[in-house]
Amino acid sequence: MKYVIIGAGAAGITASKTIRALEGDSEIVVISTDGAVHSRCMLGDYISGERDDKGLSFIPDGFFESTGIRWLSGVTVTDVDTENKRVKFFGDTEQYDRLLIATGSNNVIPPVGGLREARNVFGLRHLSGAKAIRKHAMTSENIVVIGAGLVGLNAANALAAMGKKPVVVEALASIMAQNLDKRAAEVYQKRFEQAGCVFRLGCKVAGTVLDGAGIVTAITLDSGESIPCDIAIVATGTRPAISFLASTGIECDGGITVDEYLSTNIEGVYAAGDATGLSGIWPNAMKQGEVAAKNMCGIPTVYDDAFALKNAVNFFGLQSVSIGILEPAEGDCVEIWEDRNNYRKVILRGGVVVGIITQGNISNSGIWQHLVKNKIDISRVKKPVRKLSFADFYDIEPSGEYKWAT
Repeated sequence: MKYVIIGAGAAGITASKTIRALEGDSEIVVISTDGAVHSRCMLGDYISGERDDKGLSFIPDGFFESTGIRWLSGVTVTDVDTENKRVKFFGDTEQYDRLLIATGSNNVIPPVGGLREARNVFGLRHLSGAKAIRKHAMTSENIVVIGAGLVGLNAANALAAMGKKPVVVEALASIMAQNLDKRAAEVYQKRFEQAGCVFRLGCKVAGTVLDGAGIVTAITLDSGESIPCDIAIVATGTRPAISFLASTGIECDGGITVDEYLSTNIEGVYAAGDATGLSGIWPNAMKQGEVAAKNMCGIPTVYDDAFALKNAVNFFGLQSVSIGILEPAEGDCVEIWEDRNNYRKVILRGGVVVGIITQGNISNSGIWQHLVKNKIDISRVKKPVRKLSFADFYDIEPSGEYKWAT
């Protein structure tokens, strides 16, 4: 059996390791546009100079050689012939029996002013972007980051570590709005400001000022403000990297459409990670790669982790985890407890925990993830919600229902 995996990110590499563990003699080929395996979560460390190319890798030295996996690096797939089971690239092809598409996603630069055409505007999704940002930031003073989600703040954090004072523009009223509520986000904002970052919240980019060489020299906001700009980093969103599938017959709706086994509508073709549009945070992408690999090897395995885990955040030594719904709806019960170092908010709907934010000490966040994921009714427990632990209940087999110990 010959397996071809397009993409060398979390999903693709995990899939390759899983297949090799299950089938020691099968041929495995990994194809990636990137010339180096790297964790996108650590790209900020490259910008700041804390890590080099090798330090970004999440595989051991000699991984491909020791596992007998053939890696085609720096190769961009241009088409997939699903009828004849061939992957096409640069006039060459690679035959497959089973195919996994794990190409991740790309930055989306909005068509505002000259952002898409300018030579000093970059995204932070791939190592090439991080390299360009570091190179230009070394000699730049006026740096604008557009977008205050995790990627934008990762860039801002790296720039602050370089001694820069970036201006972060965000259309929403608070930073990290998809990951934290306003209270938890404000704690991070203060720390970013103490590090030298400046925020323009509730503002949209309205246009740009370009010089004759195609360089953005200023970013204009809908408030009328003009911000000087030597380099701009756009972190306003991503799109699954699947444009090469347009004529393949593989169904896509935003991302690649997959079933619970991560199989596409084409027999023998699977997809995982950001390319699917499923929750693409690092742990989920790895799990998807593992599940897809097992199914490719003929071991039926359901992917059941597609619930709303928002993300884990760690800036300036402060950790946060958010899961599920972050803001309550009418009728929800909200419980909040906090001290000077910790904050926790739990949202309950009909006795079921539907959302949790925990900031500071996150050591027991596993139970909250378990409760949200499994939609467990905790109304019968006779103790404060803040004191819940795994010891309060046990699983009844085989029904999967839970009996509370209290």
